[in-house]
Amino acid sequence: MFMGEYQHSIDEKGRMIIPAKFREALGEAFVITRGLDQCLFVYPQSEWLILEQKLKALPLMKSDARAFTRFFFSGAAECELDKQGRANIPSNLIDHAKLEKDCVVIGVSNRVEIWSKQVWESYANESEQSFNEIAEKLVDFNFDL
Repeated sequence: MFMGEYQHSIDEKGRMIIPAKFREALGEAFVITRGLDQCLFVYPQSEWLILEQKLKALPLMKSDARAFTRFFFSGAAECELDKQGRANIPSNLIDHAKLEKDCVVIGVSNRVEIWSKQVWESYANESEQSFNEIAEKLVDFNFDL
């Protein structure tokens, strides 16, 4: 399970250190793709295979399902860590997440997310203000803390 928030930076070649606590669980090769809310999703191979099966099960005749699957898979790239624990993030993904020098890497259960520091701070501030309202809505999903 991935959890926690870490501050890192991305260099001019698109390399970013992946937090040491995440490296073992991600394994030697993992998948980075476009995420929701203007971030990147990072999946270990085992989780990527589960997600791949779910996406394959979506109905091909539904335009929303086709569009989401195209968006998700076309942005995906298999990555490996170098000896310094860095991942080389493709430029199209850097552009999608608006990554600049300062970034935030967070653990979200079965995946890691990579955010621009500026985008993350804005998102976190907005979410924090509505956290109680969001928690109340989760009761509809039979969720209780």
